[in-house]
Amino acid sequence: MTADAGTEETHESLEYDVVVLGAGPVGENVADRARAAGLSVAVVEEELIGGECSYWACMPSKALLRPVTARADARRVPGLAQSVEGPLDVPAVLAHRDYYTSNWKDDGQVGWLESIDVAIHRGHGRLDGPRRVVVQAPDGTRTALTARHAVAVCTGTRAVVPDLPGVAEARPWTSREATSSESVPDRLVVVGGGVVGVEMATAWQAFGSRVTLLVRGEGLLPRMEPFAGEYVAEALQEAGATIRTGANVASVQRHGATLTVTLDDGGTIEAEEILFAVGRAPRTDDIGLETVGLEPGSWLTVDDSCRVADSEWLYAVGDANHRALLTHQGKYQARIAGDAIGARALGKPVDDAPWGRHSATADHASVPQVVFTDPEAGAVGLSLAEAEAAGRRVRAVDHDMGAVAGAGLYAKGYRGRARMVVDLDTETLLGVTFVGPGVSELVHSATVAVVGQVPVSRLWHAVPSYPTISEIWLRLLETYRS
Repeated sequence: MTADAGTEETHESLEYDVVVLGAGPVGENVADRARAAGLSVAVVEEELIGGECSYWACMPSKALLRPVTARADARRVPGLAQSVEGPLDVPAVLAHRDYYTSNWKDDGQVGWLESIDVAIHRGHGRLDGPRRVVVQAPDGTRTALTARHAVAVCTGTRAVVPDLPGVAEARPWTSREATSSESVPDRLVVVGGGVVGVEMATAWQAFGSRVTLLVRGEGLLPRMEPFAGEYVAEALQEAGATIRTGANVASVQRHGATLTVTLDDGGTIEAEEILFAVGRAPRTDDIGLETVGLEPGSWLTVDDSCRVADSEWLYAVGDANHRALLTHQGKYQARIAGDAIGARALGKPVDDAPWGRHSATADHASVPQVVFTDPEAGAVGLSLAEAEAAGRRVRAVDHDMGAVAGAGLYAKGYRGRARMVVDLDTETLLGVTFVGPGVSELVHSATVAVVGQVPVSRLWHAVPSYPTISEIWLRLLETYRS
C-alpha cells in the first residue's frame, strides 16, 4: 500500500536528530557515521535492511560469477585444466548465492543497526514537509518522525523496463530476477550491453542457457575504453553467446513458457526469459518530494557534502543524487554525508574539515569500477575519449598484459590489455583501464595513483613485485618514457 501523507490519522510522533529514508548500504553508513557523532538516528525501510546490493545486486551477482571466472582461470592452468572440463554444479552455485544473500533474510543487518542503537521503522516513508517523515507500516499504522537536524534520502534506484507492446504480460527479468532465479532458462535474451547485461550474460551462459545479447549501440561496456568491451564480447562469443549490435526490441509476446522477441527490423528471437538491463531510475517518485518543493521522481542535485541544493536539512546520498551509481561510491558518500551532518549539528566546521572528509571529491573524475566477467574489466578515472572531450592535453599509453611474466604464470595464453591516460601538462594519470583475467585487484593501485595525482616520475619508484601481473605498471611506465 502506498502511504499518502496527511490523509489518515497518525498514531505516534517521534523525534530524532537524523532520519534516514532507505536502509541499504548507503543508508546504513549514513546512520553509522551520524551515530558516531553522538546523534540519535532512525532509518525507514519498506523492504529488507541491507538493500539492493545485499540481496539483488553486488552480493548475489558476484556469488554467481565467481565460480564462472574461477573455472575459466583453472582451465588456463597447465596440470589443472583437465580437472575442470565438466559443467558447473549449478545447484551448488545457486546455494552459494543464497548463502551470500542470507536467504533473503535481514536478521544480521537488523542486529547490526540495533547494536549501534539505530531505531528501525518498517514501512513506506514519505516526506511531509521540512524535517518530517511519515511512515506507513504494513499494518496501516502511521508514525510521524521529526528530524531535528537532517533527513537523508538514500532510496537508491530501480531497474528501467521500457514501455513496449507486450512487456507487462511477458513478465521480464530485471537485475533482481537475474540474480535471484532458482532455475536456468534454456534460452535467455539479454537486452543491454552495460555492466549488468554483460555480467548476467556471462553467468547464465556458463550455467547452460543459450544467451542472445542485444545491444543498441556498436559495442559492449560503452563507458569504458573500447578495447574493454571488445575483449569481453570476444570471450562471450567463444563461450557460445550470440551478440547482436545495433539491435532494438520492438515488442515482446509471451506464449506460455516461451517468449517471442520482435526487433525493429522485423526479426524475431524465441526464448524462455528476457532480461532488460537498460538503465536505472531514481526511487524518488513516491517519497513526498512535492511537500518540500521538489519534483517527484527526479534525481536530486547535491553539493559535495551530499546536501540538496538550497536546503539546510535535506541530504540525498548514493544513487538518488546520480553522481555515481555504484555501491562503493554510495558508501563513500554516506561516510562523508554522515560526518557532515554530525559536524553541522555540533556546530563544527565542514568545509575545512581534516583530510577533506566532508567533501565527496572522488565522485567527479576518479570513480573506480570493476566488471566481473571473464575476462574482468576494471577502470578508474577518465577514458581517453573523455579526457580529450574535456580539453585535456593527453597521451594514451597501452601495453599487452599477456607480455608480462606474471600474467603468463597466472594463465596460459593470458589475453589482456592495459591503458593509462597521462595528462601531459602535469604528468599525472587521469585514467587507467585494465582488461584480463584477475585484473580486479589491480584497480585500487590505479585509483590511488589517479586520486593522489601521483606524478609519473614518482610512480617509477613504486616497484611492482616480480613475477606478478602488477608488473604491468612497470611496462606502462617504460612505454611512456620510450
